[in-house]
Amino acid sequence: MRKVKKIMFIFGTRPEAIKMVPLMKKFNDCKDIFKPVIVVTAQHRDMLDQVLELFHIKPDYDLDIMQINQSIEDVTTRCLTKLSEVIQLEKPKMILVQGDTTTTFVGALAAYYNKIPVGHIEAGLRSYDKFQPFPEEINRKLTTVLTDIHFAPTNSAAENLKNEGIQSHKIFVTGNTVIDTLLEIVKREYEFESSLYKILNNASKLVLVTAHRRESFGKPLKNICFALKKIAQTVEDIQILFPVHPNPKVIKTVYKYINNNEKLHVVPPLDYETFVHVMNKSYLILTDSGGIQEEAPSLGKPVLVLRNKTERPEAVEAGTVKLVGTDAKKIIDETLNLMGNEVEYKQMARAINPYGDGKAGERIFKIISNKIA
Repeated sequence: MRKVKKIMFIFGTRPEAIKMVPLMKKFNDCKDIFKPVIVVTAQHRDMLDQVLELFHIKPDYDLDIMQINQSIEDVTTRCLTKLSEVIQLEKPKMILVQGDTTTTFVGALAAYYNKIPVGHIEAGLRSYDKFQPFPEEINRKLTTVLTDIHFAPTNSAAENLKNEGIQSHKIFVTGNTVIDTLLEIVKREYEFESSLYKILNNASKLVLVTAHRRESFGKPLKNICFALKKIAQTVEDIQILFPVHPNPKVIKTVYKYINNNEKLHVVPPLDYETFVHVMNKSYLILTDSGGIQEEAPSLGKPVLVLRNKTERPEAVEAGTVKLVGTDAKKIIDETLNLMGNEVEYKQMARAINPYGDGKAGERIFKIISNKIA
């Protein structure tokens, strides 16, 4: 009888879970060959739980490390100790990590300490500024050093890895698994709850906003809030929806500088399914998120990126997103331009998404199957 091979999935945040889902499903469908072992650190508790529930994911291990006002050092040390214990108990054939969180880096480090091969999903992204985004840029670079198989979402990401000395036979261009999940969710029938329905279902153009990165804390986030108020005052047929990230530093600033009115709506975080359908209803998206830069183009939604640098230059080159930074005047000018310039808007909306066709999970599954068969 063939011995079943354990594949361990390690993740701790909502974006990681969303991007792991397609691959977990593939391995779960082949239980006669593989045994998926799902380990969540719960680096972000509530937002992670939304995705686990949505996709009916039951972790084998929930390390539940999140604490109020936790520091990066706290997350790193608690993750390393607890993950090592699980790895030593399960002894998987391979460990898979995703993206660039502290959980990602520490998962790869724990795998290395226990001499387990690492597969890195969404490998090779680079901004070449170790503090933008912080700490993600260094997390992914350190993960690269520890990784055995690199699943790059684009050719550009693969080139970054090659330029850092990673051998070509260890790099595979697969597309981004977030597109797999997005396309599954957007096809589902969905009804908005009443308060959102009133905002979304009128003749006005919807602008969706998210901002949560550490480098946006303080003055940059104040600038974003000021810009949103000015845009709402200037544009007549507009609705601005700003789901606020649960980080206390984000909440404190946003609620201090923005008051809800008939055109500007600050709301609690949306669950992933709701958020996808809100994206699909949007006219324009303003965000400092990395994942939204990948997702929105598949829905034909232009994105203005509230950051000075991005590790996803493919979207900028394709014309689906535009970097505008956190200067209030720049945000206002670029938003008003897209709201009023139909030609430029359509050029961005119709640009081809460089992040794939929704089959990344299938490609990664086949590669791993061949490698460890």
